[in-house]
Amino acid sequence: MTEILKAILFGIVEGVTEWLPISSTGHMILLNEFVTLDVSPEFWEMFLVVIQLGAILAVVILFWNKIFPFRFREKPVIRKDIFTLWFKILVACIPAAVIGLAFDDVLDALFYNPWCVAIALIVFGIAFIVIENRNKKASPKITQLKDITYQTALLIGAFQLIAAVFPGTSRSGATIVGALLIGVSRTVAAEFTFFLAIPVMFGASLLKLLKFGFDFTGAEAAILLTGMLSAFVVSVIVIRFLMGYIKKHDFKVFGWYRIVLGAAVLLYFTFVV
Repeated sequence: MTEILKAILFGIVEGVTEWLPISSTGHMILLNEFVTLDVSPEFWEMFLVVIQLGAILAVVILFWNKIFPFRFREKPVIRKDIFTLWFKILVACIPAAVIGLAFDDVLDALFYNPWCVAIALIVFGIAFIVIENRNKKASPKITQLKDITYQTALLIGAFQLIAAVFPGTSRSGATIVGALLIGVSRTVAAEFTFFLAIPVMFGASLLKLLKFGFDFTGAEAAILLTGMLSAFVVSVIVIRFLMGYIKKHDFKVFGWYRIVLGAAVLLYFTFVV
């Protein structure tokens, strides 16, 4: 029961930090210092990634009408605009997919540590503040999903590559920063980031599951499913909050939060651990 409660806590943190651009990795590293699951290192590595499936299910459900290209009413209808959107999403996935497949273990060994995570938190926190200040008097060039071109999608995907290389950058943070930088509105940047997460997270989770194998113990299966369910419920709440928040506010508050968290991570692992 204790491990189930821990899994719920990890799911809550995942559901909050996956969608707010504040780095789920940074928070998971900190939480793991104080709340440690009694599982093998191999299961823990897999759990950190596969728990995201609960979070991504929230996106699928909340944005179903924007991402599902088929309609079944009086007669079947195929939405070509949604198919086009998915092609653009797949184009945006190319940079991170290529690097992730080729260098996943190497990148984890090199950069998956508290100091790299803390630096990434601070650097992208500063980037949010600088870009939002720059955009204060500028009108976004892209205000609808259909206005995103293949070139724009590839550029956003290139920013996602930064998150694939440097844990702590935040996948949503990197793609939102990139989108804002090239003139995409906050709402469209957030939505495209959510949709981009669907193939990315499914792909990353599948790789981790194949690497770990499907021979779960009953306790491991219960921990994983509990974490995913918790992440799903919290993600629904957080995504709705974020989409309402950015209609009236910018992302600078998340930038300042990242800087404070990054500094806290540096101080903790320098002077405490």
